[in-house]
Amino acid sequence: MELRTLRYFVAVAEELHFGRAATRLHMSQPPLSRAIKQLEADVGALLFARSPTGVTLTSVGTVLLDEARALLDHADRVRVRVSAAAGVATITVGILGDGTDPGVSRLAAAYRRHHPGIDICIRDTDLTCGLRAGLVDIALTRAPFDETALTVRALRTDPVGVVLRADDPLARRDRLRLAELSGRRWFQFPQGTDPIWQSYWNGGRPREGPVVRAVQECLQAVLWNGTVGLAPLGHDLPAELAVVPLIDMAPSRVVAVWNEGDTNPLIRSFVEIATAAYRH
Repeated sequence: MELRTLRYFVAVAEELHFGRAATRLHMSQPPLSRAIKQLEADVGALLFARSPTGVTLTSVGTVLLDEARALLDHADRVRVRVSAAAGVATITVGILGDGTDPGVSRLAAAYRRHHPGIDICIRDTDLTCGLRAGLVDIALTRAPFDETALTVRALRTDPVGVVLRADDPLARRDRLRLAELSGRRWFQFPQGTDPIWQSYWNGGRPREGPVVRAVQECLQAVLWNGTVGLAPLGHDLPAELAVVPLIDMAPSRVVAVWNEGDTNPLIRSFVEIATAAYRH
């Protein structure tokens, strides 16, 4: 069995859907299906029970999943040790926004367990955390943005709401629509910010308001100026602020992003550990 085929199998087993697994692997579905069928032929048993809505693991597939994960983990450890021996023993991770996200905490703990000898450097920079400038090896950030020459793995989706002063009449509402905010000033990101990112956090249309450069500046703009802006739900806010869910806003995706074609085994391991940590 090739390690690549085992990675294909693990992706399908975790997604329980060939289409989603193919997207995760950045490949088309037909070659993925052929690879799994060949693996089943090599094993001599079906690994998945297929249905129109997806797949489920067979008893043989369940056994292979445990073994495949162990083999792939060992292979990654071998690559990391070889890389470390060659002097590549550091990974730089860019994190945008709230580093207290429980997903980040689980990921940090899991990565330390898997790679206790690796130095991990953390940077908080732009929305792709310095990837394009070569400042980081991999970034934890939020989509959407220009993905040219980048590889993106979705880790989680979060519903989005509007941040308001707690004494704002709209703060008493259970939910809102974007149209109800049309007359408000919104906090804005600096000139040169990715236009796809800017459009998303502006609710899909041009807005006017004060420019902010960090999460705390966003909150202070609402508190001091009475402006509004969007934020993922589930984050703690000061008592003077409130967040109201938006029912017509697409959810925000937490993603891991790295430069296309980068084969650093530390990055590959980071992505797999992150996928498991955020699925928890």
